[in-house]
Amino acid sequence: MSEAWATEPTARGAALVSTAHASSYWLDRADRPAPRPRVLGEVTADLVIVGGGFTGLWTAVQAAERNPGRRIVLVERDRIAEHASGRNGGFCSASLTHGLGNGMERFADELPTLLRLGHETLDAIDEAIRRHGIAADAERTGELDFANFDWQADELAEYAASARELGEDLPLLTEAQARERVDSPMVAGAVFDPAVIMLDPARLAWGLADAAERLGVQIFEQSEVTGISSEGDRLRLGTGLGEIVADRAVLATSASPSLVRRLRLYTVPVWDYAIMTEPLSEAQLASIGWKGREGLADAGPRFHYFRLTADNRILFGGWDALYHYGSDDSPRHQQEPREFALLGEHLLQMFPQLEGIRASHAWGGAIDTCSRFCAFWDRSYGGRVVTAVGFTGLGVGASHFAAATALDLVDGADTERTRLNMVRSKPIPFPPEPLRAFGINMTRRELARSERRQGKRGLWLTVMDKVGLGFDS
Repeated sequence: MSEAWATEPTARGAALVSTAHASSYWLDRADRPAPRPRVLGEVTADLVIVGGGFTGLWTAVQAAERNPGRRIVLVERDRIAEHASGRNGGFCSASLTHGLGNGMERFADELPTLLRLGHETLDAIDEAIRRHGIAADAERTGELDFANFDWQADELAEYAASARELGEDLPLLTEAQARERVDSPMVAGAVFDPAVIMLDPARLAWGLADAAERLGVQIFEQSEVTGISSEGDRLRLGTGLGEIVADRAVLATSASPSLVRRLRLYTVPVWDYAIMTEPLSEAQLASIGWKGREGLADAGPRFHYFRLTADNRILFGGWDALYHYGSDDSPRHQQEPREFALLGEHLLQMFPQLEGIRASHAWGGAIDTCSRFCAFWDRSYGGRVVTAVGFTGLGVGASHFAAATALDLVDGADTERTRLNMVRSKPIPFPPEPLRAFGINMTRRELARSERRQGKRGLWLTVMDKVGLGFDS
């Protein structure tokens, strides 16, 4: 049986991250595009998109492709991919529901449709990357989800069986078979999901921005939208140094406070952390196997995600998820040395063969978490403003679907997407402070406790699940 994951940072974990750059590896590269101009004066558009992450960029590209004559403006408060889209692991999954289990629990009646649409979405992303010539290092390698302990292996077997009943082929691997794929003492079995593309998230975002501009979209950066007002049949969005006047708007603002105030209780910013190693040598690569270059994740109540980059670094992230009172999304939370040191120790528990390796980068980012764990949509200002947020950490692929759906809604189109209960419904809002912080942090503690109890959920988690306010890291 595998040893339990360390609960406290260690000296070797701290040494691993001690010289890491305090920035996202994806964003800390010479090919990052120069900043685009700010909004100055009045800018007019048929459609304005707020947010320069995946959801906003996919909305811009698809809107321009659907209607080449439409005047489209995209505005970003910082720089393209500065936040979640440039700080994630680059796992582009076909899942629209944050995994099969969450889909079965919340959208059982329409799950077959959502599964089909998810696979169609992944194919559309793959095709768009090729069509627009985006150099995102995309590899359709799939993902291995590991059991670290015997009790998790039993749960994975049940998961694979449920998938088969829904027509999803997720091969179940024994411990020996899994260790042939990835050599680690923390592997006790696995399920393989082929419907995952591993990619460079920042380069995907930069490539989408370039594609949008070639299609005629006007992009502004370093221009925070401070408010929306309605004036007749026009919307006015103030940006400090200027104003955007538009007929329609799509808000893709991720974990930032919503510009539609009544939506601010529907999402909370939860902080996730990752480290990136220096490139592995050929000998180091050979020692851990991993010849298939799959995305990897483990299957506990708290989990890690990890992958190889194009130059054979290991990104290792996840495990804990921090919430700060008042939904504080300040950039100062991007650095948490304790979290990095703990991730460093866990990486060496996963791959003791890599003792002595060092991290080149360490960073954090805020996740737009909602109580149902997957995206939701909202229409306001008489349907002229559509919001799409709430991905809860699995938005690289689902953002394409969310963008297509947001366009359907803002254009008033009746489509298969807009008729989905998933699209027509919303998650349960989080309570106001101080109940919000108490509930989230209590849930974090109980998740850790359930892990020590071989996955058995206690009273608190059971009640949260029943009322629809369950939480997962």
